[in-house]
Amino acid sequence: MHTALYGVHKGLHALFTDFAGWEMPVRYSSELAEHRAVRDAAGLFDLSHMGEIELTGRQAADALDFALVGTLSAVQPGRARYTMMCAEDGGVLDDLVVYRLAEEKYLVVANAGNAALVASELRARAAKFDVTVEDRSADTALIAVQGPNSAAIVGSVTDADLSGLKYYASMSAQVRGHDVLLARTGYTGEDGFELYVPAAEAVDLWHVLTNAGEGHGLLPAGLACRDTLRLEAGMPLYGNELSTERAPFDAGLGRVVKFEKPDFVGKAALEGRREPSEVLVGLKGSGRRAPRHGYRVLDGEREVGVVTSGALSPTLGHPIAMAYVAKELSEPGTGLSVDIRGRVEPVEVVPMPFYRRA
Repeated sequence: MHTALYGVHKGLHALFTDFAGWEMPVRYSSELAEHRAVRDAAGLFDLSHMGEIELTGRQAADALDFALVGTLSAVQPGRARYTMMCAEDGGVLDDLVVYRLAEEKYLVVANAGNAALVASELRARAAKFDVTVEDRSADTALIAVQGPNSAAIVGSVTDADLSGLKYYASMSAQVRGHDVLLARTGYTGEDGFELYVPAAEAVDLWHVLTNAGEGHGLLPAGLACRDTLRLEAGMPLYGNELSTERAPFDAGLGRVVKFEKPDFVGKAALEGRREPSEVLVGLKGSGRRAPRHGYRVLDGEREVGVVTSGALSPTLGHPIAMAYVAKELSEPGTGLSVDIRGRVEPVEVVPMPFYRRA
């Protein structure tokens, strides 16, 4: 599948990769240059492969409270919340960002590979409520501007007051004649904005933002640098840190589960999964060889866990990784090692995130 911006990416000579059935740009010039642009200036991302599901109706809040682990009824219009959809056994089906657009209107944003499942599950779980569930994914494009110069770039092409737009908040805005949902959210660890627009208008909006970024160091950025950016920021990736085999507590995200709600899908199972035997930790290496997904974590010669994500951090200059390890070995400062293609490399358990913007 192709997003509405596929032709633009081709014109920029992007290198493509298959991602959840979508042909997406993995890089345009250099993964390192794109990563540094986001940390130091700004990057422009096509995220139109993500899923957007709209819920409207007088019981939209009640339906989401039942369908998801968070209390979405407590979110004020104009704000957003990170949450999860779990199966009956407590395993994570997807991690989501949910925007409350109005008193009776929400937008649920799902990962590309799980979008159809999330839409189907929301319809099933909302069946007993007075709410309409509509999958808007095919008609919606999502473009992100991320980095310290993002406010200057977006602010130059909209009359919206960005100074009043808080983190995890959204507003309707116009960007050079385009009606967009403008959100101060992102997946890079930097300040940034995500712009939801009808797919038919995506190409023009991309060019508007590209032109606005001239003089601000803006570069088009692909999935490769998006992965190293989110890893440095300690943000989980579905399929790596999160899966149907893991509950939110395993990933250190038990805070998103709100047991005070009367009922929600997976509540009973999650009550019994509060104390996992393995937990997600950060690892710091000292050499140049980075742990990668699937590599074994060792305590001496004993296998005690597995790496979920890893890279040589472009910002920090040393290897970093996330891994599930036995809970008794999860304290920061604990010395472990990783089997990197037959060579054992020492690592240290460290707090996450690895990088935090000033």
